[in-house]
Amino acid sequence: MPLVVGDRPNLLLTGRPGCGKTTVIERTLDLLPNVTVGGFYTREIRQAGRRVGFAIIGLGVGEGVLAHVSSNSPCRLSRYGVNVDDMDRIGVAALERALHDCDVILADEIGRMEMYSENFCARIVRCLDAAKPCLATIQSRPGALLNSIRARSDVELIEVTRANRDALPAALATALRARLG
Repeated sequence: MPLVVGDRPNLLLTGRPGCGKTTVIERTLDLLPNVTVGGFYTREIRQAGRRVGFAIIGLGVGEGVLAHVSSNSPCRLSRYGVNVDDMDRIGVAALERALHDCDVILADEIGRMEMYSENFCARIVRCLDAAKPCLATIQSRPGALLNSIRARSDVELIEVTRANRDALPAALATALRARLG
């Protein structure tokens, strides 16, 4: 039986770290070749097999460093210094571009590192309010903005698990095509 995604406009993936949320998004986008997607995604930065930070890649706007162990940023999360300037320069700019020029808005991810940027917090709410679908990942940890986003009536919260992660890309692509008409 195929996996079915509901009809709410904003599709937010959640789940344990490493469960495959970003991979699900990448595979979903591969199934939407004629759809313009704007926004950003994050990638681990690894050195000698060890994670030392996170890159932020803005579709159509470039890339930067979201967080790194060697950063002297006063914004800290665990051992990482968060680069709010690159979050604004890359992530927020990519979301703004998506709001104006794209069919689908991508935000990978909505999490504690990103929340250090007040510009991001305001922009992600605008994206969720937009008249176009938003595909995003969201941390499962509590937090005022995170909790309010998960509680929105226009959000379909989908937990990524080993059992559903292979079927999710096709279901999400079908749901996004339906939202785009």
